[in-house]
Amino acid sequence: MVSLAMIDYGFDSVLQSSPGLVPLFSQFLPSHQKSDQNFPALEGTPVEESQRPRSALVVDDVSDVTDMLSVLLTHAGYDVTCASTAPEALARAREQRFDVIISDIGMPEMNGYELAEALRSLPGYDSVPLVAVTGYSMFDDRTRSLTAGFNEHVTKPIDPRAFLDLIEQL
Repeated sequence: MVSLAMIDYGFDSVLQSSPGLVPLFSQFLPSHQKSDQNFPALEGTPVEESQRPRSALVVDDVSDVTDMLSVLLTHAGYDVTCASTAPEALARAREQRFDVIISDIGMPEMNGYELAEALRSLPGYDSVPLVAVTGYSMFDDRTRSLTAGFNEHVTKPIDPRAFLDLIEQL
């Protein structure tokens, strides 16, 4: 079970992963790094595209992972939606266009490679950044991710700052 200490949406030094799973983070995001970015959205008031929070879909069958990535991305100013299965992620992607999608590879029913291929076939998703965040780190796993349609393949544990930098560059 994950133990996560958060202060003002930042990570403190307490973070444990579930037994038998690869830890998600390799270091921690200090709480003093909270985003000062505000996203005004008064009802009936048009909001400039640059003022809207970017939307992210996080897909993983391990809720601890989706929870932690959700906190990290929310802290960075993203509007985050989570899905625990690839079919659920596809349903959400059909309902809403996301600015970035982060997915695990090893999931039951439909794996991340199949999800990436299916997402790329949806209208409007041919250029949406897809990032694999996975424990798969064999020599051909990155190539397989890129071939399936992912833009990046990040292996766990991740460095939160480097991960956010990567997402912002896509």
